[in-house]
Amino acid sequence: MPPPLILDPASLDFNHVVADIDAIRAMNPQRFEMEALTAIILIDREKKTIVGYRDVNESDFWVRGHMPGFPLMPGVLLCEAAAQLCSYYVAKEKLFDSNYVGLGGLDEVRFRGMVRPGDRLVMVCQMIREKRLMAQCYAQGFVGNKMVFDGKVQGIPLRPSGSAETAKA
Repeated sequence: MPPPLILDPASLDFNHVVADIDAIRAMNPQRFEMEALTAIILIDREKKTIVGYRDVNESDFWVRGHMPGFPLMPGVLLCEAAAQLCSYYVAKEKLFDSNYVGLGGLDEVRFRGMVRPGDRLVMVCQMIREKRLMAQCYAQGFVGNKMVFDGKVQGIPLRPSGSAETAKA
């Protein structure tokens, strides 16, 4: 049985984009094949909740090789989409004294359905723990109204070596 919803995906307004791909790129460093988000449609600071989506395409890099004839979005990429959405929230809210957020861990991850080319993967994340050196959110992923993923994602501050940020540290 799926867990309680953070929010009902049927209640979302996909026409209200609060961050397009350029705004996401201003916060998240991933590029090219590793960009896991198309847009962000909700940031609720009071409830510490963020919602974004990924339009899954036939041209995505994994389609050709991940189960030819029956392309299925790899679970690790579902985790990456959740991590990038949480990372955006952490960076936007300046929860860390760092411009980079790295994946620090995953807990209680469950894959509950399939994501295929042509689907819109909707990720809903809610911060459940914030510390100076770790943030944790609970993430749920949906295709339509069906939950296909849920789990806890931990983010940690990164200080890239050789960067100006390292020099500040």
